[in-house]
Amino acid sequence: MQRFLERVWFGDGRGGIVLAPLSLLFRIGSAVRRCLYAWRILPPIHPGRPVVVVGNLTVGGAGKTPTIVWLSGALAARGLRVGVISRGYGGSDSGPTEVLPTSDPLRVGDEPVLIARRTGARVVVGRDRVAAACQVAPAVDVILCDDGLQHYRLARDLEFVVVDARRGFGNGHLLPWGPLREGLWRLGTVAGVILNGEGHPGVAGIRSALVPTGLVPLAGGARVELSAWAGRRVHAVAGIGDPERFFRMLEVAGLQVERHPKPDHAVLQPGDLESPAPQWGRLRRCPTALATNPPRSGRCTGSDRMVEDTLR
Repeated sequence: MQRFLERVWFGDGRGGIVLAPLSLLFRIGSAVRRCLYAWRILPPIHPGRPVVVVGNLTVGGAGKTPTIVWLSGALAARGLRVGVISRGYGGSDSGPTEVLPTSDPLRVGDEPVLIARRTGARVVVGRDRVAAACQVAPAVDVILCDDGLQHYRLARDLEFVVVDARRGFGNGHLLPWGPLREGLWRLGTVAGVILNGEGHPGVAGIRSALVPTGLVPLAGGARVELSAWAGRRVHAVAGIGDPERFFRMLEVAGLQVERHPKPDHAVLQPGDLESPAPQWGRLRRCPTALATNPPRSGRCTGSDRMVEDTLR
């Protein structure tokens, strides 16, 4: 089913018309829900601290988490105490639960642990984002909401939309006929649009890009520059929303890449770390691998490396 939807959304679109009736129902349901909050029939709840939502219009990854990491650092550099809330996708806890750098990503989600490790911000996850925001509010000056653009129950002060510039908006249809959670009209209501990566999705915005900063041995050892591996052949494992973006980044850096895409938020298994060619290195860009250091498989070797990156 996932392959079928990917082809309909971002490929030739064959067979997608059968999903049009469901897309119409989704459009009607979304409009009704949005109006209920806009007309205060269902009142939005504000946690008492400025709320900045960083979300996207499409299903899957667009670069929200790196944007949260960068924005958290920028606000902290100005002396603000930053809190981050997230649904905790992939975690078992319903929350609200505070996330520490040592938290188990299987309980709280991989991306919240990544954010806690990279920023030092107060991070709280919960399926009820309002409850998560209210829990973190007394200890912070500003709250960043990772995703939640369509979570209208949480009142917000600013909204930013992150767009995957390479894949854009696919066929432009709403779920499930297309990848959109809301129509493109929504871009005109937010404070800013951030275009992540190379590409021309047909909308104006602030350009950003993930830049690799080094390789971190998962079995322990010194960090090295990615350029040190230029010309080497590697097995690259990626469990993110758009694995191709990671593979292309490695190729631009001069590496010869054998691609191993995994589902978004994938938990790596021992077989994912075993290279059929021992002389090849292994690189991984998977939030779960990063957040469970060492990985749960316990099978890291000296050739396993995690790519560290930053947003610019």
